[in-house]
Amino acid sequence: MKITHTDSISGNENLIILGKKTSDFSQWLANDQEKNYLKNQLAKEKASVAFNQYNRLVFIEINEEKETLTTAGQLEQLRKAGADLTRKLNNHDLESVCLMQVDNDRNALFAVAEGMILANYQFLNYFKDKDKKQNKLREIRFLTNQFSGEDSRELEAVTGAVYKTRDLVNEPLSYLTAERLAGEVEKMGKDAGFSVEILEKKQIESLKMGGLLAVNKGSIDPPTFSILEYKPADAKNAEPYILVGKGVVFDTGGLSLKPTPNSMDYMKCDMGGAAAVAGAIYAVAKAGLPVHIIGLIPATDNRPDGNAYVPGDVINMYDGTTVEVLNTDAEGRMILADALAWAKQYKPQLVIDLATLTGAAHVAIGEQGMVGMGNARRDIMDLLIESSFDIHERIAEFPFWDDYAEMMKSDIADLKNIGGRTAGAITAGKFLEHFTDYPYIHLDIAGPSFLKTNDSYRMAGGTGVGVRLLYRFFKKISG
Repeated sequence: MKITHTDSISGNENLIILGKKTSDFSQWLANDQEKNYLKNQLAKEKASVAFNQYNRLVFIEINEEKETLTTAGQLEQLRKAGADLTRKLNNHDLESVCLMQVDNDRNALFAVAEGMILANYQFLNYFKDKDKKQNKLREIRFLTNQFSGEDSRELEAVTGAVYKTRDLVNEPLSYLTAERLAGEVEKMGKDAGFSVEILEKKQIESLKMGGLLAVNKGSIDPPTFSILEYKPADAKNAEPYILVGKGVVFDTGGLSLKPTPNSMDYMKCDMGGAAAVAGAIYAVAKAGLPVHIIGLIPATDNRPDGNAYVPGDVINMYDGTTVEVLNTDAEGRMILADALAWAKQYKPQLVIDLATLTGAAHVAIGEQGMVGMGNARRDIMDLLIESSFDIHERIAEFPFWDDYAEMMKSDIADLKNIGGRTAGAITAGKFLEHFTDYPYIHLDIAGPSFLKTNDSYRMAGGTGVGVRLLYRFFKKISG
């Protein structure tokens, strides 16, 4: 989406005007008939009123604060209003619109624009007639005195990062192998200004990353381990923040094969954590936030070939821990464990991992949010949760008691890779914590990372969840 600025509005420019019931919209209405119509619609509690002025369309959007909603809730309603506007604009085949406000509320303007842009996303790579299917909306214009260049850069950075993240998640394995995932992340680095180092299979073998190599044994495609780094000269943190993303580009379950309907059939999204890590660093770098971040992405597919790892195997992990494999479908934690152990060398201030890790998290809270847990300081966890509610990528915090670690002990090795029937999301997190020696937060994004149908500005397919959350968190922590 192109974002531009204008100092004045022409008489044939399509308009979206934000305001309150008491705001004066008269200068944008053509005659008394339109003014009376608006008055009647507002009396009926209509929040959106459209006018066809023949040479342009004018949409008046009412941003009335509701006592039942928090500030974050108000902004989410505005994002949804923006998504509805995008659908209306595309139904009218409009290519450009000027978004403005009667009252001075930058946050409201940003939220509506964000919802509009995110709802205009499409993944059309594999349609023969994609040009015909392409949305017509191409440009949002702002009045220069209402929306600054800095506002625009931030909006472009965040929504552009979500677009790229969604693209990665939506790509099928027929294109997005582990090697291509690494290559796409490298392109993102060149575009946004962060470095990407890609370790290939021989290097991974020399490092003895046993978890990543074990999961990869059933694949004919090699694994990769990507190291992303954004370190601006004005970074405010002495030790880096590290993001770790699960990069299973397709998960069959391995020899613990998944059923196909509503399970294996959309497992191209199992690298949603890796995509979110790349997208978050892209957004931070594009916006130029003063924060030093390192991203770690272990990547492979998980297939049941003749040489695949099997239940009962004992794997020697990167840090020397031995793991008894009881289920080859618990593969995400195997590759993440090597990356978390690798992160120790950086002596990080905080490590956050994102992973489509467990069905248990999805079952527990559905697609409405992600599950979070960890051992980081209370103020840091609270800031991350606050950030999640700010932008409506909400975290439901689960307990992280040491009792759950007992459920991961093996009779023949240091750990086993699955716990019991209960608390599956938490025991997975405690398994991962074993490989850390630093402040740590685990985010299980299995529920919201991929949707079967549109949900306002979260489109069917990859949602890009995690990008806006992490951007907001880093903006707060470095502000």
